[in-house]
Amino acid sequence: MKNQANWQDILIQCRNNLQDKIKPLFRTLIQSQPSLGIGAGGDPKNRIDLAAESAIIDTLREMKIPFTLISEESGIKKFGSTPHENFVTVDPIDGTTNLMRGIPFYATSIAISSKPEMYTVHTALVTDLVHGATYVAQKGKGAYRNNQKVSPSKTDSLETAVIGVDLNSYKTQKIATQLTNLIKKTKHVRHLGANALEICHVADGTTDAFIDIRGKLRTTDIAAAHLIAVEANAEITTPEGRPLDAILSPKEKVAFVASANKKIHKIILKLVKP
Repeated sequence: MKNQANWQDILIQCRNNLQDKIKPLFRTLIQSQPSLGIGAGGDPKNRIDLAAESAIIDTLREMKIPFTLISEESGIKKFGSTPHENFVTVDPIDGTTNLMRGIPFYATSIAISSKPEMYTVHTALVTDLVHGATYVAQKGKGAYRNNQKVSPSKTDSLETAVIGVDLNSYKTQKIATQLTNLIKKTKHVRHLGANALEICHVADGTTDAFIDIRGKLRTTDIAAAHLIAVEANAEITTPEGRPLDAILSPKEKVAFVASANKKIHKIILKLVKP
């Protein structure tokens, strides 16, 4: 099961089963949700996240694939006799708050790697669960959206760029100085609430950059989107301009800048430099 071509098909099956499993739960979202404790990533668990995760696990187990799960919900779990062969890093629902409140922007994210390290991710999938767009990438083979190869925009001016900035009220005062100059020079600032999907929008040219320098986001959130951005030839680095060679863990946090091209990336890094 190390063959990368097989993994893309497997991830599509994971997506299909996940969509089937969570669909009945949409009817209950307006009801009061039971307390299910705190997940490995530190956020409250809920039924739809757990159902999505379960669908991924069940799909892989039915296919008799040995793997180590790295998940925001359940943490790190081993399956099969040789779980070190494959590491499956998942954010079952990216944008859970959006989903629970009826905001139509959320996704599922799955990354496959040979080690629990970002640079070893070789196959990735991010599916927009509202609009039906599925992004996939395999190392060295490019990135695709619904089977069409994608590439980022050539926008190189902040005056015309659409830039996502995550300001999700986490010690904002600590990063306000870094972001002030950027926001002053940018006319079109957005944040939609599902970071993996927002990185994919940079990869396919929908937006021109996405920035999260809070140091709060977990590597499980962006493991798949990172490969999709890289394979689309977008730029994605730390705010200091270094590669995102992070550990894959629900506890590991990252800060990053994803940009459409080298020119606008250089401009943004200069403005947000710590």
